[in-house]
Amino acid sequence: MKTEKLRMPTYGGQALIEGVLMRGSKYLAAAFRKPDGEIVVETEELGKIYQSPLKKIPFLRGLIILWDALGLGTKYLTKSANYQTEDEKEKIEGPALYLTLFVSLAVAVVLFFLTPALIGKALEQWLGFSHIIQNLLEGLIRLSFVILYIWGIGKMADVARVFSYHGAEHKTINAFESNSPLGPGTVKNFSLQHPRCGTAFILYVVLISIIIFTFIGQTSWLVLIASRLLFIPVIAMIAYEYIRFTADHLDNPIVAAMAKPGLWLQKLTTNEPDEKILEVSIAAFNAMYKLETNKADTI
Repeated sequence: MKTEKLRMPTYGGQALIEGVLMRGSKYLAAAFRKPDGEIVVETEELGKIYQSPLKKIPFLRGLIILWDALGLGTKYLTKSANYQTEDEKEKIEGPALYLTLFVSLAVAVVLFFLTPALIGKALEQWLGFSHIIQNLLEGLIRLSFVILYIWGIGKMADVARVFSYHGAEHKTINAFESNSPLGPGTVKNFSLQHPRCGTAFILYVVLISIIIFTFIGQTSWLVLIASRLLFIPVIAMIAYEYIRFTADHLDNPIVAAMAKPGLWLQKLTTNEPDEKILEVSIAAFNAMYKLETNKADTI
């Protein structure tokens, strides 16, 4: 008789500034290391959308969860920045928070979607490329922008430290999914990479965009810009489902190979954490896990 594989809950997280956010199916918890060394934990019940039937609808669920996760991630990233300053005037709150989110999204869309498309279109008209070559060039330019951007910001000391918290988040979840005790001395031995990482999502957005935009064919400048904007949600939904599929079928060697590019790119966004950073990540996970399961404070 074939034994059914035990399915683990799919917890996820996000690195913050001197902190880590851990998200379950009903609750999230964020732990922050304050300048005085104290670890502060905040928890929150997730919105009803996480328990609604919409979450079970393929493709649509990706768009809903990604949008909500973006808002929550920005909210707690801002909280983490505010914990690092004692000057009330420097804290980001209210309208300034929403303005920051809007500007960040606008810059990302222009830099990573519109600019590569416009460069590819210009090269097509200048050198007489076919639309297939144009879209391949656009995709390569977009991928180059993403990699260079991640590599460049990773050289900044503050961002490199956030990447260490990113590594701690992955190690903690990998340890949990391996049924290992969550202590810094144990968790540090686990992998920095995780198949459900947002870094992998970015890579698959780029690769899927090449396929979709190739099918659109030759376009005018106006249609080119409109298509790159309108298809962002479609590409995001497909990329989300791709990550879910590969993460759930890693025991298949073909699927494992399909997940490799996303794991490789994570080498740019994760750094080895020290035990103090791991303590923060574990504190966030334990707080979330306690609320999710009504179990003890630690596992």
